[in-house]
Order: sequence, then C-alpha cells, then structure tokens
Amino acid sequence: MKNILIGIAIAATTLAACNNGNNKNTDATQKAASKDTSMTTQPSAMHDTTATQTAAAFPAKEIIAGYLQLKNALAKDNGKDAAAAGNTIATTLVKVDMKSLSEAQMKNYMDIAGDLKENAEHIGANADKLEHQREHFIMLSKDMADLIKTFGNGGQTLYKDFCPMANDGKGAIWISEVKEIQNPYLGSKMPDCGSVKETIK
Repeated sequence: MKNILIGIAIAATTLAACNNGNNKNTDATQKAASKDTSMTTQPSAMHDTTATQTAAAFPAKEIIAGYLQLKNALAKDNGKDAAAAGNTIATTLVKVDMKSLSEAQMKNYMDIAGDLKENAEHIGANADKLEHQREHFIMLSKDMADLIKTFGNGGQTLYKDFCPMANDGKGAIWISEVKEIQNPYLGSKMPDCGSVKETIK
C-alpha cells in the first residue's frame, strides 16, 4: 500500500511537472511568436510612420500658422500684426530639433532656414514700415513654398497664389489657406489682384 501511494505521488508530481513544462513551453512559444510578430511588423510600421514622426517633431503646422497670420495682416495693411506674426515665425524656427530630421530634410531645411529666419525677423522689427515688410514677404513666401514641399502642409489644404504686379511688376507668389484671393502685396489697393496657381493637399 505504501508503495502504491509513493507511486501515485511520483506520477502526480511527474504529471504536474509536465504540465508546468508545457505551460512554460506555451509561454515561451507565445512570447517567441509575439516577438516574431513584432519583428515582422516593426520595420513596415517604422517605414510607414517615419514621415509622421518627423512631421510631429518638426513644427511645420506652427510655422505655417504664423505665416498665414502674417499674410492676412499684410492683406489688411496691418504692419503691427504682421510684425507680431514675423516674430512668432522666428521664435518657432529656433525650436526646430535638427536631430529629428532625415539627411535629405536637413539639407533642404538648411538651404532655407537662414533666409526664412532673417526675413521673419526683418518683418518683426519693422511694424511701421509696411512696404519694407512686403519686400521681405516676397522672399519669405518662396522659402515657405519650399518648406511645405519638404515638410508638408500641416494637415490643411493650401493654395499657392500669384500676383503679377508685385515685386516691381516681376510678380510674386504667396501661400494662402483660402481659395479666395486676398493679396498681401497690394492690400486694400487691389485686394483681389492675383490668381491661384496650385492647390496643395
């Protein structure tokens, strides 16, 4: 009888150990499968989100918002609000984390960053010189168009407009958030002079 009880105890212990081993194996298999799944999905996920992560890291939306505020102020002949918007753009540019940019983005950004900041600062420092602000806005708008090509439109539809009379008759572009022409170069003199040249989606 004693031998039978010992035999049953050994069998039960062995069975329990096998079950634990199976559980451990199942856990290990599940962990391995989960690891394999994450390994297979991770590269595609990283590939899909790289642009999104960069967009989130780069303050394109803030820069565009400052630019549009500036454009609207110039369209209303308001040098003071234009100056405030210029200063906002310059301040936002200082916050750019260069480490978050890809090599191509960094190259494109470095090509325009200095001019973008300089023109924004000039506009910010000349609240009482509307025409001087508009001169710098010509160059700022070119740089903004390049910035949007590299970093996107901040999640909104934008319009690239053109005024043939601006820049001493040479013409100049600007970016707008509305399809209706609101000319920042001529303001109240000729508010609807110009045309939409491109829709940026």
